[in-house]
Amino acid sequence: MYEQSPPIDAQLVAGDQLIPVDTRLTSRYSLMVRFLNGNGFKDGAEFTDLLIRNQGKEIGLGPCRLICEPNIDGYAGRIVFLKEVYDLKRLVEENKVVRLQSSFLNVPLVLAHKKRVKREFKNYTSDLTYDLNVYKSLFDKLDEEYAEEAQSIRDSIQMAIINTEGVRFHRFLDDRLAELERMVKGFNRAEHESHGFYFRRQLWEIILTAPFMRRTNLKPRGYAGDSEMMSMIYENGYRGKSTFAKLMHKHPVGHPGAQAVRNRRKVIREMIRGVGDQRNPSGADPLKILSVACGPACEVQDIVQTAQDPGKYDFTLLDQDRNALQEAANGIDRVQRRLDGQVKVKYLNESVRTMLKTPNLPGKWGRFDFVYSMGLFDYLTPPVAAGVLGKLLKLLRPGGELVIGNFHVSNVSRYYMEYWLDWVLYYRTESDLKELLRGAPGDDVSVFFDETGVQMFLHVKRHESH
Repeated sequence: MYEQSPPIDAQLVAGDQLIPVDTRLTSRYSLMVRFLNGNGFKDGAEFTDLLIRNQGKEIGLGPCRLICEPNIDGYAGRIVFLKEVYDLKRLVEENKVVRLQSSFLNVPLVLAHKKRVKREFKNYTSDLTYDLNVYKSLFDKLDEEYAEEAQSIRDSIQMAIINTEGVRFHRFLDDRLAELERMVKGFNRAEHESHGFYFRRQLWEIILTAPFMRRTNLKPRGYAGDSEMMSMIYENGYRGKSTFAKLMHKHPVGHPGAQAVRNRRKVIREMIRGVGDQRNPSGADPLKILSVACGPACEVQDIVQTAQDPGKYDFTLLDQDRNALQEAANGIDRVQRRLDGQVKVKYLNESVRTMLKTPNLPGKWGRFDFVYSMGLFDYLTPPVAAGVLGKLLKLLRPGGELVIGNFHVSNVSRYYMEYWLDWVLYYRTESDLKELLRGAPGDDVSVFFDETGVQMFLHVKRHESH
């Protein structure tokens, strides 16, 4: 790595002596060093400081040691640090001083969290942690018993265990979730945050065994509800390296909150196909559709099913996540290959912030017959949600329809999502959702639910006279 990295302006300090050196980045936490002006030092030599000049600033990185290594370019070896360890890559490339041990600065704050946690909740969490580890050890022991069998036999045995002991284990989780809801239902927002944080710290190793829970908690793309999480929910299957992991993964993706996500995909499919049949029965004039915060847009694959369908629709897919748009493009490509037809689709890598700042959105994106957003509004505060909704209404053609999804306050999976998955939403009532319209005169407005009662939809139909 150091051959390609630029030299770093540095000096080593030994007592009151400044030692000029040629240094280069060799790893994130070490530097290759070559001594100048005839200086030489043995393996293990220690220095009181390393002074680096970067972007006009001199930074002292503290005590360090030389580790000699054979090197064909004349470098004496590596410099490693004895006390404070810094992310040298970020220091050189971003001019940011980031200590490896910086997370320990928050230890007092993290430890103080438990002082705000109610004793009853601590007892509940402690008992649950114990119980889950007992289950884990039992399932892991069973996995060991048949580990030497052929893969097909292992799969069959594992499914038999899932269909028997796994079912009973899921009932155990259901009971513990009901107990959790009874305990935290009356908490205020600050109490939910402190108790949820404590809960996840106690159960962290259990949480990480399940691929779905792991992703919702770690949020590798920086937010909950990314396209990979959606794919796991749509799949509604067993994932994981062990029987216990698979059971822990399957339970949340089978819960009513996840079923509501699957249901809304069906709802949108049926609505778009219905509008298409009504407004464009011949398929001569493609129905213009906009999906906001589209994610992987799996519903497009549901809508475009026959060889005649590609010509009936003109999709615009918008998302702030380029990875999600690429996944959507991959899915649509599979549809095109299967049907041997071209789906008309445009991809917009845009954000809510951009949307709100654009004065003439119809002039930029055009107008649409059908605009929908299935999950975006679950993350928007009321002022932002109202602003976005106002922008989307302006994109409707006369007679056009808009459908906005939002989880209802009665979501039975709420505390599962918040405490186990670290997945917090803005819940609304029917009146809350309608209030976002700020009147919307001249439009037909209604609210309806999916069959779980978890997913709520705001449906606005623009009058032909608009």
